[in-house]
Amino acid sequence: MKAPSTPIQGRILVVDDDEDVLAAARLLLKRHFSSVQTLSDPKKLLTLVDGNLFDVLLLDMNFTIGNDSGAEGLSYLSKVLECDPQATVVLLTAHSDVELAVNAMKKGATDFVGKPWENDRLVASMMAALNLRRSRVEATELRERNRGLVAASHRAGGDMIGNSSSMTKVFAAINRTAPTDVNILILGENGTGKELVAREIHHQSQRSSEVFLRVDLGSISPQLFESELFGHSRGAFTDAKQNRTGYFRAATAGTLFLDEIGNVPLYLQSKLLTALERREVIPVGSEKPEPIDVRLICATNLSSTQLADENRFRKDLLYRINTVEINLPPLRQRKEDIPLLLEHFTAFYCRKYNFPMKRFAPSLIDRLMEWYWPGNIRELRHAVERAVVLGEGALLTTSDFPLTEEKIAARNESNADISRLDTVEKAAIINALARHNNNVSRAADALGLTRASLYRRMEKYGL
Repeated sequence: MKAPSTPIQGRILVVDDDEDVLAAARLLLKRHFSSVQTLSDPKKLLTLVDGNLFDVLLLDMNFTIGNDSGAEGLSYLSKVLECDPQATVVLLTAHSDVELAVNAMKKGATDFVGKPWENDRLVASMMAALNLRRSRVEATELRERNRGLVAASHRAGGDMIGNSSSMTKVFAAINRTAPTDVNILILGENGTGKELVAREIHHQSQRSSEVFLRVDLGSISPQLFESELFGHSRGAFTDAKQNRTGYFRAATAGTLFLDEIGNVPLYLQSKLLTALERREVIPVGSEKPEPIDVRLICATNLSSTQLADENRFRKDLLYRINTVEINLPPLRQRKEDIPLLLEHFTAFYCRKYNFPMKRFAPSLIDRLMEWYWPGNIRELRHAVERAVVLGEGALLTTSDFPLTEEKIAARNESNADISRLDTVEKAAIINALARHNNNVSRAADALGLTRASLYRRMEKYGL
């Protein structure tokens, strides 16, 4: 094997009681690796393991003269892996010890090379072991980052707040279902905190140390639905220049949160149902099924009545995804929670922006409890953030919130008119979609809207 012009970054440790073997290994391996260390006394090996002073260990199996059982090598192999389960160990054996070496690989060795070795064979084994070591370290770091992200997302101002009777029922449902693996469907208006509930379920589940993956189905075009969820093979279509792992496989061992599932067209719902029933996906352009292992949580702003419409949502898919159904109340139906939410969000944003703690004038709290909050908790949270940033004093007053008495009164008076307008607009959208066989682009053109505008209105009306 031709040595690379620049040795590869990698720390190699060779352990053998024969100085000639150590010299030969050092001369060969230093041409390929940036650091090659040798050790003739295996008793000092564990100190180097504890210090994380090498990436790959080349270990002889026999050290005592006359002892060729390999028991010493197996003993040191066991101790090394006990200290560092990610260690990659290549064994040096006599040609007659092949059966023993295979047994050692079953106990955790990466590979074995016979004495006297072939240079190319030894270098190739060490290269492979180094790559394996790096993969193991990267996988561990990725898992740790995922755990950190899960913990951080749970701390980042996202706690669920409320002591109203309706929220008490929600908390009870979360506590009962989270430890199980049942599929859950979360219903609620936009801004009520459906994703927050999904994350809390994941946080309390047995999969909490694994990934939580949110997928906004409303933002995925029908043409890319299968590719995004199930993956695709290289060359499956024009832009498929490499294999892609779909969301189902990416969330393996963790929780997959399918948000706005009510936006999935009927003809694609069958594909989703098949994947859930078989617990496997077939990437686009492939014929090989791939198993899936995810905790499924879905959410939609459609009501139970809308979901029961078989012209909109498949009944068999609905049965599959809502083993347990959790209904989130809009903020206007849990106004007694508003003071708690105000206190929570104010404290969070004061910490975030390094402001002294601010408080609310009692009259302001009363005023905010009168507001309709069409955007629910999301609207409330943004209003508090704005007030914390722009409010000049330690006491927040009505001037810090753009909710005047006139606006509150106008909102209450115009609700009926808005409702009537919404009914007309919704009917027009439904008719346009029906005329164009649910082709969103054509329906948008017919209505004089952009595709994005139509998607927003479809989301608004739960279409």
